[in-house]
Amino acid sequence: MATLILPTDWIKNWEKSGKNEFLQLCQDLAGKPEDDDKELQTALYELSLHVVQGTLKVDVAASILGDVMELRDDMASILADVFGVLDIETSCTEEKHKRENFTSLVGACLFCVPDAILKERLDPETLECLGLIKQAQQFNQKIVKIKTKLFYKQQKFNLLREENEGYAKLITELGQDLSGNITSHLVLENIKSLIGCFNLDPNRVLDIILEVYECRSDQDEFFVALIKSYMCEHQTLCHILGFKFKFHQEPNGETPSSLYHVAAALLQHNLIALEDLYVHLVPLDSSIVEEHKREILEAKQIARKLTMVVLPSEKNEDKEKEKDKEEEKNEKPPNNQKLGLLEALLRIGDWQHAQSIMEQMPAFYATSHRAIALALCQLLHILIEPLYRRAAVPKGAKGRQLKPLQNSQAPRPVETFEGLSRDVITMLGYLGPHLSHDAVLFAKIVRLGKSFMKEYQTVDSRPDSKEEMDSMLSCFLSISDQVLLPSLTLMDCNACMSEELWGFFKLFPYQHRYRLYGQWKNETYGSHPLLVKVKAQTVDRAKYIMKRLTKENVKPSGRQIGKLSHSNPTILFDYILSQIQWYDNLITPVVDSLKYLTSLNYDVLAYCIIEALANPEKEKMKHDDTTISSWLQSLASLCGAVFRKYPIELAGLLQYVTNQLKAGKSFDLLILKEVVQKMAGIEITDEMTQEQLEAMTGGEQLKAEGGYFGQIRNTKKSSQRLKDALLEHELALPLCLLMAQQRNGVVFSEGGEKHLKLVGKLYDQCHDTLVQFGGFLASNLSTEDYIKRVPSVDILCNQFHTPHDAAFYLSRPMYAHQILSKYDELKKADKASRQQQQKVHKYVQACELVMTPVHEAVVSLHPAKVWDDLRPQFYATFWSLTMYDLAVPHTAYERECNKLKAQMKAIEENTEMPPNKKKKETERCTALQDKLLEEEKKQLEHVQRVLHRLKLEKDNWLLAKSTKNETITKFLQLCLFPRCVFSAIDAVYCARFVELVHQQKAPNFCTLLCYDRVFSDIIYTVASCTENESRRYGRFLCCMLETVTRWHSDRTIYEKECGNYPGFVTIFRASGFDGGNKADQLDYENFRHVVHKWHYKLTKASVHCLETGEYTHIRNILIVLTKILPFYPKVLNLGQALECRVLKICQEEKEKRPDLYALAMGYSGQLKGRKVHMVPENEFHHKEAPPATRSATPASLQNGPASSAKPPAATSATGKADEGNADDAEKSKDKSQTAKTGSKSTSAALKASSSSNGSSTPNSTKSSKEKEEKGSKDKKEKKDKAPGSTPESKAGGKDKQQPKDERSTRDSSGGGGGEKGQDGREKTPKSERDKRSKEEKLQKEEKSKDVGGGGGKEERDAKESKSRDGGSGSSKGDKSGAGSQLKSPVPRSDGADSERELKRRKLDTHSSPSHSSTVKDSLNDFKESASKHYGNHNTSALSKSKEREMEKKECEKARDRSKEREKREDRKERKRDHSNNEREMSQEMKRRKDENGTNSSKHSKSASPSDSPRSADKDKSKSSKSNSKEKSDLAKAEKTSGGKKESRHDKEKSEKKEKRESTGAKEDKKHHKSSEKHR
Repeated sequence: MATLILPTDWIKNWEKSGKNEFLQLCQDLAGKPEDDDKELQTALYELSLHVVQGTLKVDVAASILGDVMELRDDMASILADVFGVLDIETSCTEEKHKRENFTSLVGACLFCVPDAILKERLDPETLECLGLIKQAQQFNQKIVKIKTKLFYKQQKFNLLREENEGYAKLITELGQDLSGNITSHLVLENIKSLIGCFNLDPNRVLDIILEVYECRSDQDEFFVALIKSYMCEHQTLCHILGFKFKFHQEPNGETPSSLYHVAAALLQHNLIALEDLYVHLVPLDSSIVEEHKREILEAKQIARKLTMVVLPSEKNEDKEKEKDKEEEKNEKPPNNQKLGLLEALLRIGDWQHAQSIMEQMPAFYATSHRAIALALCQLLHILIEPLYRRAAVPKGAKGRQLKPLQNSQAPRPVETFEGLSRDVITMLGYLGPHLSHDAVLFAKIVRLGKSFMKEYQTVDSRPDSKEEMDSMLSCFLSISDQVLLPSLTLMDCNACMSEELWGFFKLFPYQHRYRLYGQWKNETYGSHPLLVKVKAQTVDRAKYIMKRLTKENVKPSGRQIGKLSHSNPTILFDYILSQIQWYDNLITPVVDSLKYLTSLNYDVLAYCIIEALANPEKEKMKHDDTTISSWLQSLASLCGAVFRKYPIELAGLLQYVTNQLKAGKSFDLLILKEVVQKMAGIEITDEMTQEQLEAMTGGEQLKAEGGYFGQIRNTKKSSQRLKDALLEHELALPLCLLMAQQRNGVVFSEGGEKHLKLVGKLYDQCHDTLVQFGGFLASNLSTEDYIKRVPSVDILCNQFHTPHDAAFYLSRPMYAHQILSKYDELKKADKASRQQQQKVHKYVQACELVMTPVHEAVVSLHPAKVWDDLRPQFYATFWSLTMYDLAVPHTAYERECNKLKAQMKAIEENTEMPPNKKKKETERCTALQDKLLEEEKKQLEHVQRVLHRLKLEKDNWLLAKSTKNETITKFLQLCLFPRCVFSAIDAVYCARFVELVHQQKAPNFCTLLCYDRVFSDIIYTVASCTENESRRYGRFLCCMLETVTRWHSDRTIYEKECGNYPGFVTIFRASGFDGGNKADQLDYENFRHVVHKWHYKLTKASVHCLETGEYTHIRNILIVLTKILPFYPKVLNLGQALECRVLKICQEEKEKRPDLYALAMGYSGQLKGRKVHMVPENEFHHKEAPPATRSATPASLQNGPASSAKPPAATSATGKADEGNADDAEKSKDKSQTAKTGSKSTSAALKASSSSNGSSTPNSTKSSKEKEEKGSKDKKEKKDKAPGSTPESKAGGKDKQQPKDERSTRDSSGGGGGEKGQDGREKTPKSERDKRSKEEKLQKEEKSKDVGGGGGKEERDAKESKSRDGGSGSSKGDKSGAGSQLKSPVPRSDGADSERELKRRKLDTHSSPSHSSTVKDSLNDFKESASKHYGNHNTSALSKSKEREMEKKECEKARDRSKEREKREDRKERKRDHSNNEREMSQEMKRRKDENGTNSSKHSKSASPSDSPRSADKDKSKSSKSNSKEKSDLAKAEKTSGGKKESRHDKEKSEKKEKRESTGAKEDKKHHKSSEKHR
C-alpha cells in the first residue's frame, strides 16, 4: 500500500521534495467526493505510521498535518479515525517506542484536532496519557451512566391528562361515511383539534388511524393520503406496524389479512421501507431455507422408498404415516408473515416489493404456496388481457373480461409482444411449475406463444425487427422450458392442455422441441421437491401398469398409459423403453396401447426413442462382438411399428441416422431399415421364395400382392408421411449417398477392430437398407422430384464417390421415368402413328434421346482401355435395365388372379358375412384382378418394345478389339459380378441377361466362355462375399445352372437354342465371323462333357472351401450350395463326395461354431433328399471305357481321353479363376506327392479339370519311361510320408477315388488312371513288386495261348474280372466291357494334324498373354471330352477281319513287350536313386511337351487289342487278392503297362498303314470330315 500512496523516496527526501509532493497528493485526494475518502485516509495513515516507526520526526509530521487540516472541513475527523486505528495497533504491540511515538504525534496534533473528536475515537487509557481526561476508570463509569439514561430509562408521560373522550371522538371521526365531500385534509384538521383539545398522544392517534384503516381497507386512497399528511417520520410508522405484526407472532396466533393489506398499501406508496418492516416479520430467512432443504430431502426419501422393494404390509404402514403427515401440514399452515405480506403485495399489484421478497427466498418456494401462486396468476391475467384479446383469442371464443387494476402504482397492461418482456416474462419465471394452479392462464400463455410464432414466421427481414423477434423467441423458449412443461407435469392428466401446448410447440423446429424435452426429462424434475415426488410416483405407476400389460388387456392398460402420459410423458416413456429393450415381446402390446396419447406425447416419444438409441453408456454390440445387441434390435422394431401406426414426425429420427452415418457409424441403419419396411411396406429379404421373386419382376401391383411375405396393406398414408419428411428436410439423396459410401466404410473404417462376422452383418445391413431405401424412393417419389434430386451417374461416381452399382441403382428409375415420359411426348406429337411398328420406333427414338447422355457419362467411369471391348452403350444398357424390362412373369400374374378368384368364391360361399361387406370385398377383389390384368398387358407391351430395342442395339455392343476371353473378363468384372450380388432380383437379372444376349446372337459374345468362367471361378468370389451376398450369388448360379441344365437335358432343346448360335462357336476367327459353319459349333455330346466338367469344378471348389476351416468360406459355400441344390449336384459320385465333406463339417463344428453346424446339417438333410434325383456319371454324359491302346497311356484320365478331333472350343472353357483353381490344386498336389506321376496333359488343365475330363497326350516312349520312373520314386516318397494325409486325398474318397476306381477296372492296363489314378493310393513294397512281376510273366504266357481266341473272348474275360472286382459296380463293368469292342480308331492323315496345329496356334494368338495358359488348359479339357465321342464315331467304320489281323499282330509282339518290360524294371530300379533336380527337370520337360506338341499324342491314341487279354488277366489277379491290397495292385498294373509304350508306339504306326490300305481313300475322307466336324 505504501508504494501506491506514499513512496519511501518521499520520506528519505522529505525536506527537498517529499513534503511538497505529499501536500500535493493530499490536495488531489481532498478534491474528490466525500464518499471516496479511503485513499486520503490511507495517505494520512502511512504518514503517521512512519512517525510511529521512527522514520519521520514528530514535529515535521505535525507541521505537515497542520497544513493538511486546512484542505477540508472534515479533515480533523478523518485524522481522528486514523489515530483511532493506530491507537488499537500500538496498544497491542510490545514495542514501547512505537507507543511513545504515537502518543507524541497525537499530542503534537492537539492544536489541529478538537478534543471532543479525540474523546469519541480514542481509547480512555490513551486519552489519560494525553492528559485529555483525568482518570480512565471514572470516564468509563460516566459513559455507562449516560448510555443507560439514553437507551433504557423510560420517558414519563402524564397519562392522567389524556381524556378518553378524545379517543372516542377520534374513532368517530375516522369511521364516518367517506362517500361525500370529506377529504383527508379536513379529517386531518379535526384530528389535530382533538389532539390539542384532549391532550392525546400523537403515536397513539397514529395507531388508532392504522386500526381503523385495517377495518376499512377498501378506502385505500383516503387513509393513505391521511397517513401521508399526518406522519412526519417513516421510522415511527414502521415501528408501530412492526409492533402490530409482533402481537400476532404468538404460537397459535394468526395474522389478519387486513394487516397485510395495510402494510402492502403503505409499502406501495413508499410510506415505509421494506427493509425496515421486513425485520419485524417471521420466520427468519434462514429457517425458510432450512425448511426448503428439509422438503427436498423428504421428497427424495419418498422417491427412494418408491423405488425400493418393500413388503406389502410395510408399504401400507408407510403410506398411512405419509397421509397423516400431509394431513397435519394441511391442518396447521405455518404463520408465515412474509408470505402473507407477499400475497397482499401481489393482490394490489406492487410487483417491485413482491419481487424483492421473493428474491430473499429459495427458488419457487413462495409460489409453491397455492395462495401466492393464484395471486400472481391473477396479476398476470390482468397484465396480458389486452394483448390476449388482440392476438390470441380463438375464433368464436368470448372469455371473461378482466378489469385492470385501479391502482396507479400497479404495472401497466401489455399491448404488444415486446411488452411481455417488461414484467410478464419475469413473473412467469418466478411462478415456474406452479402455473399448474391456473389452467386458464396456462392456455392463454400457450396461445400467445402460438400467435407469436405465426407472426415470427412471417416477419419482414429488417434487422432491427428481426433482432427483437429473436429475443422474444428466446423468451418464449425459456418460458416453455421453465414454466409450461413443468406446469404440465403438475397438472392432473389434462389432455386438453397437452394438445394446446402441441399447437404451440409444433411451430418450433424439431431441434428446439427436442432440446426442451431433454431439459424437461433430465433437469426439470430435480429443481423442486414437488417435481421429485411426482417423478417417483410416475415411475411407480408405470411399473404397476407395465407389469400387467398383455395382448388381452391392451385397451384398459392403454387408457392408464394415456392418463399418465398427459402429464409426465418423458418419465413414462423412458421406463417403457427400458422394459422393451429387455423384453422384446412387449413391443406389440405397447404399440397397441399407445393409441390414447396426445400429439405432444407422440413427439416426446420420438425424442425418447432417439435418446435411448444415442445412449453412450449402451454397447451396440453383444459381448461376443459378432452380433448387434438385442436392445438395439428391439428399439428398431418398435420404431418401425410406432412410426407407421401413429402420426409422429420423422425428421428427428431420420436426421439422427444421417448424423450417425456422417460419423461413420452404421449400426443405426437398422432403424431406417425397420421404418421403411413398416411404413412403406418394402421388405428386404434374401429368403424369398421363387414365387415371390417372380412376382417382384412384375409391376407395382403384382409386387404388393405376391412379392412380400406379409400382405402389405394401408401403407399409403404412412409412406406419404415418410416421403414428405425426407423431401422437406432434404434427406433423401444424402441418406442414399451416405449409405452407398458407408458400405466400404464398414469394411475399411469400422471393420478394423470388429469381428469379421459382425463386419459382414453391418455391410449387409448397410447394403440392404440402401436397396430398400432406393426402392422406396423409386416407387414413391414423383418423376420430377426424383430427377430433381438424383444427379447423373458420372457426378454420383466421380464427385460423391458412390460405388458404380449403387449409382446405377439410384439412377435406374430416373432413366425409366425419362424414357416413358419422352415416349409419351413423341406419341402425342405424332398422333397418326397407330401401328405397333411405329410405336416401337418411337420408343427406340425415346431411348436414344434419354440414354445418349448416359453413354457419354459412363465413359469417365472406367479407363479408356475398357471401351476397346465393351461399348458404353452395352455397359449402360446392362446397368439401366431390370427384370421388369426383360420378361413378363405370366405365371405370377395368373397365380395372383387365381388367388383373387378363390377369395371371391370364398366370399360368396360365406353365409355369415353381411351382404354389404360381401359386395364391398367382391368389388375390391374384382378391381384388383382388373388392375393385375391391365398391368400384365402393359408390361407385355413394354417388354416387346425393349426386346426390339435390344435387337437393334446388339450389333454395336461388343467390339472385341482384344480376345473374346478379355471381352468376357471385362463383362464379368464390370457388369455381371457387381450386379449379381446387389439384390436377389439383380441376381436373376444377370443370369437372364446372359441368356438374352445369347438368344439375341450378339456378335463377339461367347456364351460358352461366359458360362465356363462363371462356373470355374467360384472359390475367390464365394470367399469374398458377405452372408447375404453369398445368398444372392447362389441364386445367380442357380439361375445359370437352370439354363445349362435345360440345354443339357434334351438334344432337341440344345439344337434349337444353342445349335446355330454364335455363342457356341468353338473356333474364333476374325471378329466379323458369324459362326455359320456347323463344324465350328459345339455339338450336344461335347456340351454334355463340358457341363460335367463344370459340375466337377463346382465340386472341387466347394470341397476346397469346406476344407479351409475359415468361417466365411464354410458359411458362404454352404449358403451357395443350398441355393443351387435344385440343379447341383446331379452326378451321384460328386454328390457323395460333397455329402462326405459336409458330414465332416457337421462333426467338427458341432461344439465350436453352432451356426455353421446348423447350416451344414440343413444342407446335409436337403442333399440326402435330392439323392433320388442324382444319376450315375455315365448317364449324365456319354462316358465310354478308353480303348486298349489308350489304356497303355499313363496320362489318360477317367473319362475324357484326349483326341485330335477335339473342338478348339476349349478356349471358351477357361478363365482367370481357372488359374487360381490350378494353383490350389498344385498346392494340394505338392503336399500329397502323388500327382507328379504320369501326367502328359497340360498341367494347369489337369489340375483344374476333373478325372472325367483329363487329357492324354504322351509324346514319346522316352518321356513316358521317365514319368514311370518318376512315379515309382514319388510312390516311395509318398509311402514314407503318411499317405492320404492331404485334404484332397482325404476328401477325394467320393470325389476323385470313386470314379477312378470304376475306371481303373476297365482300363486295367494302367493308363486310364492317369493323374488321379495314383492320387491317394498306398505304394506297394518291393517284395510285393517282385511277387507281382512273377505273376505278370505267368500272365504273358497265358496271353500268348489266348491270342487265337480273338478279341471277343478277351472282352468277356475282362467283363468277368470286372464283375468280380470289388472296386466297381456291375453296371460300370458292363459298360467298360462293351466299350472295349469299339476302340480301334480310324487313322488320320498328317495333313489333318498340321491343319489342326495351325488352328491351335491361331487360337493361342487370339487369347491374351495373361490367359494363354488357361486357354491351353481348357483346350486340353475339351480334347478330353471330345475324344470319347470321336472314338465312338470312328469305331463304326472297322470290320471284323481287320480286328482279327490286328489281334494276331499284337500277339506276335506280346513276347517282345515282356522282354522290354523286364529291361524297364531294371532301369526303374536304377532311376529311383536319382536326385530331385533330375526329377524336376524331367517334370519341366513333361510340361513343355504338353504345351508345345500334340502330334505324338495323336498317334498314341491307337491301341492294339492284345492289351485287352492282358488287362483281363490282371483283373483276375486283382480279384484273387484281398481288398486291402486293391490300390497297390492298381498301381502295379499302371507300372507294367508303362513298360510297353515303346514297342507299342512302333506297332501303332504299322497298324495305321494297314488300316489305310484296307479302308481306302473313301473312308479316309469320311473320317476327315467327321473329325473336322468335331473340331
